[in-house]
Amino acid sequence: MSAEFINYIQDFMNRIELPTEAKDEFIRVEKIILSNKVISGIFIKNKYLMMNELIGYNEAMDAIGRLGESLGIPAYTLHFVFLLNCTDILFENYRKKHLDEQLFWDTMRDLRHKLIECHEVKGVWGTFVAHWFEGFFKMKRFTLGRFQYEEAVFKCDTYKKNGIVLSEGDKVYSFHIPASGEKFDRRARIESYRKAYDFYGCKDKGGLLYLICISWLMHKELRNILPPTSNILDFMNDFDIISSEDHEVFKDGWRVFGKYHNLPPEQLPKDTSLRKAIAEHLASGGKLGTGYGVIVFDGDKIIN
Repeated sequence: MSAEFINYIQDFMNRIELPTEAKDEFIRVEKIILSNKVISGIFIKNKYLMMNELIGYNEAMDAIGRLGESLGIPAYTLHFVFLLNCTDILFENYRKKHLDEQLFWDTMRDLRHKLIECHEVKGVWGTFVAHWFEGFFKMKRFTLGRFQYEEAVFKCDTYKKNGIVLSEGDKVYSFHIPASGEKFDRRARIESYRKAYDFYGCKDKGGLLYLICISWLMHKELRNILPPTSNILDFMNDFDIISSEDHEVFKDGWRVFGKYHNLPPEQLPKDTSLRKAIAEHLASGGKLGTGYGVIVFDGDKIIN
């Protein structure tokens, strides 16, 4: 690493619009790493081994996380800085695969989303879900419009509807809803499905895009506690929700309540309509959890 590379990191962070305070912290940490030959050597070694798939992603993350104790830097922060250090190789890998540069930048914005979540939930600039980024850095997960997609397999019993049949083990595409704060109204959703349809070449592969989503946003109880005008309910209507599972504890509470998620239900903040609805539901003894939804898209519309 060099002063020139620090400039690269600064430019990259500007491009994905990281908060100034976070950028300052990451440059401070980058300079600490740069000033220590042993630490910088560990960073560089793990970067090149991981990005060339000579060691596993988790092995590299474990090695970086252990440095935090000796440096007095939170592992969340070091993991984020390490990922920033890997983006130059990832950019070149996109080029080698002839992938669009804008796709790279759209996908890398998830670093910003997870950074904001980490600061809100943990009070630290970094990421507390370093494992999540493996799909991005192995170029298996991409941001296409409002949503993120990756190849997956159907893990449920045979699904049949409107002449469509999905069997266990069939290829599908799993998609995720990044916490970007952007709307996911119907127009944005359909636009994203169309981008995924084109990106994965579905027109030449039977003409259909099979999507699955496993999320707290699919849970059946949301229909009972959210108003009919809710964007979440409109989103749920895109799916045929084939299963819904209750959890004793709302594990995704941090996504809604941030740093307050561990409070008793009666003490959860109610400053938004979503928070109010969920807090009151939990306080009354209600359960939330996850649901499993299926979409079949023909390039223009949902057909299941």
